[in-house]
Amino acid sequence: MPLRFTFRQLEYLVAVGDEGTIAMAAQRLNVSSPSISTAINQLEGHFGIQLFVRRHAQGLSLTPGGRRVYNEAKRILGDAAALNDLANDIIDLPRGPISIGALSTIAPVVSARFRRSFEDAFPDAQVSLHMGDQVELFRMLGRAEIDVAITYDMQLPVDIDFHPLISLAPKVMLPIDHPMAEQSDVSLKALEPEPMVLLDLPLSRDYFLSTFQMANTQPNIAERATDLALVRSLVAHGYGYSLVNIGTDHTLSPDGIELAFKPVREPVKPLMLGLATMRADQRSAIVTAFFDHVAGMDVTP
Repeated sequence: MPLRFTFRQLEYLVAVGDEGTIAMAAQRLNVSSPSISTAINQLEGHFGIQLFVRRHAQGLSLTPGGRRVYNEAKRILGDAAALNDLANDIIDLPRGPISIGALSTIAPVVSARFRRSFEDAFPDAQVSLHMGDQVELFRMLGRAEIDVAITYDMQLPVDIDFHPLISLAPKVMLPIDHPMAEQSDVSLKALEPEPMVLLDLPLSRDYFLSTFQMANTQPNIAERATDLALVRSLVAHGYGYSLVNIGTDHTLSPDGIELAFKPVREPVKPLMLGLATMRADQRSAIVTAFFDHVAGMDVTP
């Protein structure tokens, strides 16, 4: 049977069942008596049963079938109120689940640290972590698989809100015994003939290549890798240099070999690390709390 009744009609039914008269129910709900009479008649027509016995000058009393409908209507209205309370709870209270995505290149550096700090500050938070490239993070946000993404301000879709945290300029990553490793900074033009190990991820790849364009030079790409740890290892073992934005305070490759990180001499555009969410009129309390908490942290990756 298709649903042809409304919560408002059920509310009128319960009010009449509680009060015993249409006039008192109308006064309680601050609506007109004819509106309630119409609603009761419509419900009786829809269900095909008589809900009330109408006694002149004695008001209305529920029939046995009407009593069963009244009880179920009261339960449905209670569940609806609980659902509304749950929505308000999600908006107002910083507790419950929050799903956080992080760009694969920065997830190992910041995501666990952010999670531990946030859960320590909000013990009722239930944090889950996810990882992906920029395209995957935007897809997860669009499908509501994550609430917030830790990522860069690269090619942000129009339906994404981005909250910047820290600006990160690219640095040249070199083997520790490279002749330029002793310099205070390194020119991309000077690196033109040298082999490069490119972090070959969507958008990240485009950003690093655009950095060379800004410096009016072209890289000599010898190796490509989609994993930052592998890029660091390839550079450490002499397969070329690379450009990175994060992890420059950690000077060892995954297999323990020293690396050098040097600023780029030419003026280049930095990346902004921040938090991305789907554009919405209002964030939940748990997401707002995460934004506020991370904004107060030292977020240097």
